[in-house]
Amino acid sequence: MNHEPERPGNKGGSSFLRRIQAEIDSLKEDGTYKILNYIDSPQEVHVKMEGRGDVLILSSNNYLGLCNENEIVEAGRAGLERFGAGTASVRFICGSFSVHRQLEEKIASFLGVDSALTYVSCWNANTGLMATFLGEEDVLISDEMNHASIIDGCRLAKTRRRVYSHSDMKSLEQVLRESREARSRFIISDGVFSMEGDVARLPDLIELARKYDAVLALDDSHGTGVLGATGRGTPEHFGLHGEVDVFTSSLGMALGGAAGGFTAGPAPICDYLAQRSRPQLFSNALPPTVACSSLAAIEFLERHPERVGRLRENTVYFREQLIASGFRPVPGITPIVPIILGETAKAIRMSQMLLDQGIFVTGFGYPVVPKGQARIRCQLSAAHSREDLDQALEAFQKVGRQLKVI
Repeated sequence: MNHEPERPGNKGGSSFLRRIQAEIDSLKEDGTYKILNYIDSPQEVHVKMEGRGDVLILSSNNYLGLCNENEIVEAGRAGLERFGAGTASVRFICGSFSVHRQLEEKIASFLGVDSALTYVSCWNANTGLMATFLGEEDVLISDEMNHASIIDGCRLAKTRRRVYSHSDMKSLEQVLRESREARSRFIISDGVFSMEGDVARLPDLIELARKYDAVLALDDSHGTGVLGATGRGTPEHFGLHGEVDVFTSSLGMALGGAAGGFTAGPAPICDYLAQRSRPQLFSNALPPTVACSSLAAIEFLERHPERVGRLRENTVYFREQLIASGFRPVPGITPIVPIILGETAKAIRMSQMLLDQGIFVTGFGYPVVPKGQARIRCQLSAAHSREDLDQALEAFQKVGRQLKVI
């Protein structure tokens, strides 16, 4: 009997692996292969990148510069020492830590709603929202440019699904008219659309939701901590604080940058999610160090709303200077500043050339954005100094001329 060890090439599924490897090789040949860069320092405006040295970050959701804020880091460290690494199971089985309740109460208060429920990510919050409430008698209505996590959340819901044209209120109203017979209608939209940087037409969304007795849910991940005079998000920006029915948002962006997400709204919504939402029922609780640092981040923002003002000033300056240099960024008011280049390979090539100049900004192409709409997406932070922005602008001008973009 032959006892020779089985070789890797003889394992089952080898044809499957060959196919996947061929697709990876094709991505590399086309210049669309994504390379992971490794950072050996805290996420700040300047980081130490392996093989690159000092690099200026222009591609992070660290909008308020809180990722390495001392009191937020210390709050996470204290949480780790007090509560340990985690619950080791889901909340209803082995209990929640008191900081989870404190964080959820703070989120609800901050957003002007009754209740909040944390998840290990906003992706989990989105995939656990619609599928929990909606059935075949209902209609789920989604903006065509919504984030991938919302799209996956819609796919999981065993309900009728309709999509309206991006921020087109006539298209949305038509869907609402055509679905009058539904038991309930559930509209969901991003507050700030992550690839375009544009803001949802929230006053119109609220008006239509009320006119047609529909629920309005808003994923405000890129609005929380960013928009409004005190960073309370898209509703505050429009003077509609507390007027949105249901929120989802992230704790891994402006609010500390670690991880985590939440759903917030009327108490029965969060109560029912705690009973029935599968990502909530079958995932460990948010790690206590993250819960503690997220709580500290919200408290920090409440005491320092000037961070939001500084972010806005940086955004206006960077947009104006880009335009003066000959670039044509997508118009907007948010710190997400996309520059459309067309081809995916061109966007990735530009990001690589900028990194050679010490500027880390990411190129996005299909399937993250539609074909022919590949782009460089710049993201500003309140922590950027004017010198940082000028350094980035100088690199953009140099690379833009080399690629004949300007």
